[in-house]
Amino acid sequence: EVTLALLKPDLLMDPASIHTILEEIHSHNIHITRRKTLQWTRAEAEQFYNEHQGRFFFNRLVGYMTSGPLMALELSGPGVISKWRGMLGSTHPVRMRVERPKCLRARFGLTDTRNAFHGSDSLEAAKRELKFIFK
Repeated sequence: EVTLALLKPDLLMDPASIHTILEEIHSHNIHITRRKTLQWTRAEAEQFYNEHQGRFFFNRLVGYMTSGPLMALELSGPGVISKWRGMLGSTHPVRMRVERPKCLRARFGLTDTRNAFHGSDSLEAAKRELKFIFK
């Protein structure tokens, strides 16, 4: 199984955090099969998050995702989609600090929009998103 992981712009400002996260990925027996650092244009961010267009947070999300570089990872391994999403916790970092303080979003996320990570939610989404990133 493969999935897309995005390490969002806030994380890339702190190389020590990136190192910690990559170590944790490996410690969960997840393999990084492709890796790419990129900077999205507004059009690219809007296309990637198209399913959220019209929602109240869309412009904030696009602004955040174009505010700096991000790192895309193709992760692989048995059950990697649920494993990665489990490592992340929900998109609400403040809630995660109470409910699951050791998950990645509790430790590195700031707000619902600036939640530090992305993880594909299904095999279909992973396939589509990996194709978008890695062409």
